[in-house]
Amino acid sequence: MSIPILETCRKRKRRPRLFSFHTFADPGCPVVPTGVFRDNIRAFLKECAEPEEYCVRGMPVWCTLLVHQNKSFVVPLYTIEENVFNSSQPYCDHCKSTGWSYHFVSKRKYHLIVPTDREWNRPLDDGVFDLQTHLLHGLIHGNGFGHLICINGIEGGSKYLCGRELMDLWNRICENLRVRKITVEDLSKKHGMDLRLLHGVAYGRPWFGRWGYRFGSGSFGITQSHYDRATEVLSSLELEKIIHDFTDKEQCMQIRQIVRYYRDISEIQLITIRDLLRFMLTIKSCAPQQQKLALATSASAPKHHTGIVKKGALNEKSSSRCRRFSTMIPNMDSRWPARRLEFTAEVIVNALKEHREQSGYGGMTRQDLRDAARMHIGDTGLLDYVLKSMNNVIVGCHVVRRAVNSSRVLEYTIDDICTGVKMTEQETEMHPPPLVTTTLVPGKDVYSDVVYMYTNVLLDYPESELVSYAIQVILDGKQFVKEWPFRDADDQLLRFFCQVTPSLFDLEQELAGKLPPGELVTVPLHATVSELKQAAGKALRDAYCIMEKLVVTDIEGLEEMEDGDVLFGAVESGTDIVVSGSGIDLNSKLRYEGGAENWMVRCECGAQDDDGERMVACDICEVWHHTRCCGIEDSEDVPPLFVCPGCCTYFVQPRSEPAFNYLDSNDPLLNPETGCGMSSIANELCWNSSLICEN
Repeated sequence: MSIPILETCRKRKRRPRLFSFHTFADPGCPVVPTGVFRDNIRAFLKECAEPEEYCVRGMPVWCTLLVHQNKSFVVPLYTIEENVFNSSQPYCDHCKSTGWSYHFVSKRKYHLIVPTDREWNRPLDDGVFDLQTHLLHGLIHGNGFGHLICINGIEGGSKYLCGRELMDLWNRICENLRVRKITVEDLSKKHGMDLRLLHGVAYGRPWFGRWGYRFGSGSFGITQSHYDRATEVLSSLELEKIIHDFTDKEQCMQIRQIVRYYRDISEIQLITIRDLLRFMLTIKSCAPQQQKLALATSASAPKHHTGIVKKGALNEKSSSRCRRFSTMIPNMDSRWPARRLEFTAEVIVNALKEHREQSGYGGMTRQDLRDAARMHIGDTGLLDYVLKSMNNVIVGCHVVRRAVNSSRVLEYTIDDICTGVKMTEQETEMHPPPLVTTTLVPGKDVYSDVVYMYTNVLLDYPESELVSYAIQVILDGKQFVKEWPFRDADDQLLRFFCQVTPSLFDLEQELAGKLPPGELVTVPLHATVSELKQAAGKALRDAYCIMEKLVVTDIEGLEEMEDGDVLFGAVESGTDIVVSGSGIDLNSKLRYEGGAENWMVRCECGAQDDDGERMVACDICEVWHHTRCCGIEDSEDVPPLFVCPGCCTYFVQPRSEPAFNYLDSNDPLLNPETGCGMSSIANELCWNSSLICEN
């Protein structure tokens, strides 16, 4: 079976348009958009995409075919236009967690998706927005602000495309369509290592920094200065000091050997851990003598017999396809600990069992199952992650399966392992015994050396609160952003950023200093004041839900000019202008991307906005706080009645010690008399209330 759009073209007896994967969206290839994003995306769909014969949740779908010339395969790039008025999810959770809650709700948003390899020959289904397995999924609002939701290369399961190729494609598309800002939540891992920490120490930027993404916002009150200082603290750790600090540790000899080996083969001096990690990440192959040593070591290794273990009573189909969830966890590269993943899987199984007992049938839709599990799991990200993995999976004495039912809705079912199956002596499974721990040979596998330094030095530095704090800061700095600066081309056009007078929609936002971004408006070089008003009104009506009936009547700073006066010479192109008028729908719920609810966040860590982390609201003051900052572990359920520390002091003693400790003048890291020489660094890392999480 081929890609659906190819079948459509055959039916229509039309030759499909094919574009080169590696040059698509290069400057001038295949189109040269010159307008704003909302106009460019329309031109893109008209010139570079074919409409599909089906819709997703009632939304039109286009497909662009990209040919990977080096490997001779065709990659489908889908574009879905989501009309917010008809959407079941009009607000944007990604805007909320990146600090854009105050942005106006755009009328349209566009999903650009490259599905996983095995889905290339199938049409998209209604659950396409919820999957984290896409090779590429980007979301761009009509105003040019957007989010890179997920990217999965070879490490993420692709057989053909690596992450760098997909990022290059995404970057070219954004550049070509003239987006304004794109955010990404960096949860990427490689060999079990958080790349934002590894690359932060090695390069001073995340993996996405290769394409211009920089720190945007952090969880738990982390700011740009905290992130920069934490990166500096970790990257400046000297190798000699590291070896000295590990003198009494069993890892000392191995660390010394790794440092010595890479210093010997490096042409430049390796002084800090940044120097070492950066050099290790650039090496493509190990030295010949170490390869020989590795071969000799493996040849002399003792051989072991495999053990035979009785296998569970599964039927023929299950035994060939099912895997135990507990054995999958080490290969899942999850940011959640194993105990949390196993607990979540058990909650899902219990929900399915309870539903089966009540209804007599074990099938539940994904949404129903998710809602039932949320009664016990507050972290929706964790819940979605486990649900995605639950297919032909054994949890306890049950098999969880997932399939699309007759209504084309994703459904989960549960079966007992032992039902109607007779176990025979021949049902055995071969399991190798636990591997014998061997000494790591430096240079044999560069990534093994990197993992060793990452695990033992960065994550387990002995008796250094400063290093622990710095690591936590970098790990909490997940949101990164890339901005495409405004370009005022040398042509016969004037460009302005039009901002609506704040008093027309929300004085509180103006006082808080959070105003929605202005909308880019383009007019001819010799346009009049009246033409600018018309163009501004048209652009704002086209862009935002609450401005569908806006009529611009005034422009600040141009009150002395008549409507027929020419702008050229009076107003400089590229400047910001503030317009006012009538027709804004102040009663519309589709006002801000953050939603209609007015949450108040005031956490002890300094956060004053939703950052996407797990939170709980005080039942007295109704202010939201991070559960982590309130001493509630991720493995714990939120208590039925929660009182924040501020309100608690008026009623009862705190229920437990919080997960954070304040750093005060008695802390040895802040006391200059200790002679640590780190007080200035710690002062910068420990902000205001200075609440740092203990690991």
